[in-house]
Formats: sequence, structure tokens, C-alpha cells
Amino acid sequence: MRLYALCDRDVLRSRDIGFAQFIEKVKSLNGEIVQYRSKHDDIATIKNDLIQLRQLWDGFLIINDHYELANYCDGIHIGQDDLYVIDADPLRALAILKLTIGNDKIVGLSTHNHEEIAIANTLDLNYIGLGAYRSTSTKKEAGVLGDTLDKLAKESTHPVAAIGGIKTDDVFDFVTYHVIGSGLL
Repeated sequence: MRLYALCDRDVLRSRDIGFAQFIEKVKSLNGEIVQYRSKHDDIATIKNDLIQLRQLWDGFLIINDHYELANYCDGIHIGQDDLYVIDADPLRALAILKLTIGNDKIVGLSTHNHEEIAIANTLDLNYIGLGAYRSTSTKKEAGVLGDTLDKLAKESTHPVAAIGGIKTDDVFDFVTYHVIGSGLL
């Protein structure tokens, strides 16, 4: 298992867990990637959080959604809606995004089904997030794929990060990364 840790600011706050404690746990599990997500903070707070995380974490640091802050990390992860807000054509949307953040940044895209994976296969991405595997408290609206997740992962031409209720002992044949949420670490 290769670990991709989701650093959800709201979850950390609700459990009174600081960045240092979170990063130490990720390191103890040999994590490779940390994705920072904050759905409720302003851009200045998110920027400061990224600076703090970079001081603690020398692995890959990814920002969720806020591509305007890509300079403070190694890449971005965006959802389907975020991609199509940039442009209705996913190829053009990704080209615009890469012009904005630079070609040296990692780009990941959330996917949930066969159709989205097929479109992602035409894009110059570094990985896809695929899920949800199980229901989660942070993404209640996500459809649960269960055991079909691994079958869908096989369709991807990109490395796959399994998302949504993933546990460290889950076993997949076609998944590269287990995305473990802040609450499970």
C-alpha cells in the first residue's frame, strides 16, 4: 500500500489535531503525498496553512481546488465540477489550468464512473482519484462504488488514488495509492 494522506482542515479542527501531529502520523505510515483541503477558510488562511505544512512535510504536497495557490505546493487536485468551470471542453480546461499553474505541477482529477475515467484517459494528468469506496462523513453526496472501484481502476491509463472511506488494510489490484482521510490516521 502506498499512502496518500488527506489533510482535511475541518476534520483536524474538530478533533483538535495540529499539523505537526498529523504529519508525524503520516511519516510513521511512510506516506508519500499529503493533500490539503479546506472548504471553509479564506484564501489567506489556506495560504498560511500551506506554508506551515511545507515546513513540516518534505514529500509531495497537493492543494485541493485552490489552483491559485499552486506556487505553495507541488500540485493540485480538482474535482469534476472544478474542471468544467474552467472550460466546457476538458482538454481546453486542463490546458488553461496548466498555463495558470505551470507544467511542472502535479495535477490530479476526481473520477467516479466509467465515463469520467474515459475522459480522464484523454487528459495529461498525473493521477486520478477514484471513489468513493465507502461512504464518508466528509463527502456524504458521493456515490459508493464498493468492490467495483478496483474494476474501474483497471480502466485508467493513469495511476489511481482510491478515495472515500479507504482503510490501510484495504486490498486492491489496480490502485496505486490509498487516500486515507484525516479521521482515519
